[in-house]
Amino acid sequence: MKRYLILLITFILLKTQALGQTTIQGTVTDAITHEAISGASICKSDATNGQKLAMTNAKGHFSIKVDGVALIKFAMVGYNVQIIDVSTIKNQKLDIALEPSTVDLQPVVVTASREGQARQDAPIAISKINSTQIKDTKATALYQLLNKVAGMYMVNLGNEQHTMAIRQPITYNALYLYMEDGLPIRPTGIFNHNSLYEINMSGVKDIEVVKGPASSLYGSNSIGGAVNFITQGPPTGYAGNVSVQGDNYHYRRVDADGGFTQGKFGLYVGGYLAHQGEGWQDYSAFDKYSGNFKTTYDFSAKTKLTTAAAYNYLNTQTPGSLDSAHFYDRSYGANQRFTYRKVKSFRASTRLDHQWDDKNSTFVTLFYRQNSTAQLPSYFISDVRDNNGVYQSSNGQVNDQRFHSFGLLAQHRVDFDFLHSRLIGGVYVDDSPSSYYAQYLDVTKDVANNYYTGFTNTGRYIDDYKIKLFNTAAYVQYEVKPTEALRITGGLRYDRVHYDFTNGIPAGQTKYKQQETNNFNIVAPKLGLTYNFGANKGIYANYSVGFQPPETGDLYSSRQLTPLKQATFDNYEAGGWFAAFNKMLYFELSVFDMEGHNEIISQLLPDNTTQNQNAGATRHRGIEYALTIAPIKDLTFRFSGTNARHTYVEYSEVRTNYSTGANTVISYNGNRMNNAPAWIANSELTYKPHYLPGFRIATEWQHINHYFTDAANTKTYSGYDIYNLRLGYDVKSGALKRAGIWFNVLNLTNKLYATTVTSNQYGDTYNAAPPRTYTLGISYSISKY
Repeated sequence: MKRYLILLITFILLKTQALGQTTIQGTVTDAITHEAISGASICKSDATNGQKLAMTNAKGHFSIKVDGVALIKFAMVGYNVQIIDVSTIKNQKLDIALEPSTVDLQPVVVTASREGQARQDAPIAISKINSTQIKDTKATALYQLLNKVAGMYMVNLGNEQHTMAIRQPITYNALYLYMEDGLPIRPTGIFNHNSLYEINMSGVKDIEVVKGPASSLYGSNSIGGAVNFITQGPPTGYAGNVSVQGDNYHYRRVDADGGFTQGKFGLYVGGYLAHQGEGWQDYSAFDKYSGNFKTTYDFSAKTKLTTAAAYNYLNTQTPGSLDSAHFYDRSYGANQRFTYRKVKSFRASTRLDHQWDDKNSTFVTLFYRQNSTAQLPSYFISDVRDNNGVYQSSNGQVNDQRFHSFGLLAQHRVDFDFLHSRLIGGVYVDDSPSSYYAQYLDVTKDVANNYYTGFTNTGRYIDDYKIKLFNTAAYVQYEVKPTEALRITGGLRYDRVHYDFTNGIPAGQTKYKQQETNNFNIVAPKLGLTYNFGANKGIYANYSVGFQPPETGDLYSSRQLTPLKQATFDNYEAGGWFAAFNKMLYFELSVFDMEGHNEIISQLLPDNTTQNQNAGATRHRGIEYALTIAPIKDLTFRFSGTNARHTYVEYSEVRTNYSTGANTVISYNGNRMNNAPAWIANSELTYKPHYLPGFRIATEWQHINHYFTDAANTKTYSGYDIYNLRLGYDVKSGALKRAGIWFNVLNLTNKLYATTVTSNQYGDTYNAAPPRTYTLGISYSISKY
């Protein structure tokens, strides 16, 4: 009886103590996007221990008991830590908004494996631009963001048009893969160096850049690099934002976005409208309408459906490049007023994620694309001269390319107890029929003033064809951890790229081929490892292969007289990272050696048109580095750069003397590749004073070293240094709480520079960059968890 009485008293005491415990519930979200943060850790923040109390679930929710706890620490990889005094919590309810960190070099990334993982576990060079950097930069074009990445130079061609240089010279060729949420925005074989104008900047929350070949996972074109734009998802509760901005050259833009989550359903909608009037350069007006939406539906804690769509419309005038006299005189007038580019792109996808158990998960994505690009390009306007160089006439072309796609991407991941290993396997199918036509234009010219006055469409076709494009692929990746510190990753991908070409020009009207089928079968392996020494120090190394089948436009254009082979690239890479001084300093380094075989390069012809051909061999060697220092909480300094040497190992051109008809073979073996700066650097100093919450000021330096503009290495461009200034203030309290204002000054010193320079036998042409530009914007946001 005595024993039962003791048990009863003990039970009553324990029950009373349990009833008296204080429980705090709440949600952890991203301070910028207001999305729920899953997997955030909640720990005691006492000096004696850091005992973990809980982790947030898939919805960002948590519930913890805080009796005897004075301070709580909320932490997530890639975010600034937040510490809360328990005594300040009211009504046992606590909502935490974590700010994405601009100092941490080891955030969570998804592009390395299509699965979320810590950056330190990926044996590749990968950089991330997070939502804080995007918010603070207030970019009017993506190059203002992407050029912050070590080893990356996105070339501004005006009105969101661009080309790229990542571990390659500045090139217009298909050496880069652009993705949205892990899906290529264009199919293999229909690359466009301008295609990032098909991205809604307003709906992007993170950007991840893989440098070097990623073909073992993503397939063709991911050679110099792969850029993945991760779009905004539905916020927890509800949130919305609207902003307007303009500059001193008649650029005007309105952004708006918002969304909510109610029960199992979530919705996000966002976009922007941009208009450029007559700006600093003659004939450079443009309009862009861009938007996307995303919905989520949680069938259960293990099954989720995500549906997304994006639409982008661009209509821009294209002034063309300048000759040296007009460039150095700052005379930005166009030599015509009739060229244009009109682009419409639509993408939609639906993805089903299911977690079978703790060790197995699958996703299946269905996607659709529709795209049309119609243009009268300035770069195809050319003069016809006789053998003595005397002007005869001028011509051009109008063209239109269209495609639509139906595709599937499916992937399964399984974890094993054996050596803590993981196996990822997937399949990819892309059916993208396309069409293309180009018609001759007779262009009239005022020779005395070097001005093209108009054109007449002759109705004669240069090209008129259709292509059945079918890409199938399978890939596998296996990760193993023999020790806690060592992780080894191997991958293999097989692609079959099928082109079926049909010429729409009758055989009697052309000598060009009527029908042709091309198949490219490619196997791309990779092998990599990481070794984590702990305390934010580690190294990695990898070997990977990239491949590039010829583009459909290169294979089937009647202007393309040289047959093309598939290009392959062997990439050897090593690197590492470390933190010091209590994480006030981060440093990351990558060294690479990429050897190209049959690399497809553009040869500039005397009539100012280009001809693609294979270089026998090229070599790309360099070092990339990123240093971030935060000596005090208010101040951050970032320096990123790359030093590289791009060389022709085996490459020659055949030059024709039109007066005599004689051909001469010119070898460029050992020469630097043209348009390949040896040093690219970007640095930024940001100050956010704690005594004025919401205020920021940042100065930025961009450096492009001199480079050769011809393969013979006889002509150079000196490069440039420019400086940018950005100021902003987000009101944190009072009547204007959640309002924001910013003021950016680009090209602070009003430097005359060109973003790229091209040489031909008649001289150099310059893509002039904007003079000093002032941008002013205001915003207002709402949110509730």
